[in-house]
Amino acid sequence: MNKLNSMTGYATGQGAIDGFSWDWELRCVNGKGLDLRFRSPELLTGLDAELRTKVTASMSRGNLSVSLKVQSSGAEGGVELDADRLETVLIAMAEVEARAMERGLSLAPANAADVLALRGVFDVSKEQQDTTTLRKEVLSGFDSVLKELRDMQAREGAVLAKVLGQQIDALAALIDDAAAAAEARKPEAKAQFEAAMARVLENSDQIDEARVTQELAIIAMKSDVTEELDRLRAHVVAARDLIKGGSPAGRKLDFLAQEFNREANTICSKSQKAELTSVGLELKSLIEQMREQVQNVE
Repeated sequence: MNKLNSMTGYATGQGAIDGFSWDWELRCVNGKGLDLRFRSPELLTGLDAELRTKVTASMSRGNLSVSLKVQSSGAEGGVELDADRLETVLIAMAEVEARAMERGLSLAPANAADVLALRGVFDVSKEQQDTTTLRKEVLSGFDSVLKELRDMQAREGAVLAKVLGQQIDALAALIDDAAAAAEARKPEAKAQFEAAMARVLENSDQIDEARVTQELAIIAMKSDVTEELDRLRAHVVAARDLIKGGSPAGRKLDFLAQEFNREANTICSKSQKAELTSVGLELKSLIEQMREQVQNVE
């Protein structure tokens, strides 16, 4: 039997090689689809596409944020100041300040840290520009962190499966209660219909008895909840199968929850008896609780 997965999860990982160290952080929350956001350093250009391929092969739903931070220990190469780039930046900054002053605008002064943070002012030395080994190790580390995230989601999914299973069992019991309440109201409903028909026939010599009988039968059908109960039982079977089948099942379970609610609403509108209405309201309350849990299922 496959397992349900939760969409929520968190995982971190670290690694180091050849004067570099890195930190992974993965955060995932509920989402209607698979929404991926990556933050990785320019040092590893194109890494996001490789990460996306790995994630989409493992996940089908959720809002996932992936953050990678890479630091250099300076053991090999380090960084160098790009004098030409710095000169270009300083000239541009002077021109911006001059144009601002012409318009009567006052800009906050930039400090050295602001300038050095601009792209390209610091240039990675040649010894560091070959990132083949670093990329390989970083990606390998990502595999481990992604597995840690998926393991956490699987553990939470097991809890969700248990809770949903209990809720579906409770729904099945309430459906049986609704069927019993509907059966119990039949004698009284029949007597009411017969009494109504007798009153109509007694007060009119020209009325078509067959037509009256037909109209009363239509009214009786409109209060019959047999079809709604049958559909609810079918939904129970489908929900149990989805849980046994494992993720991805969230969207289908959410759809089923809507269908459960639709049938419960119809039962309440047709009930005509306090006992059946009470069961219908219990069904609606439990279905809403189930739907809240389903929102977490991948």
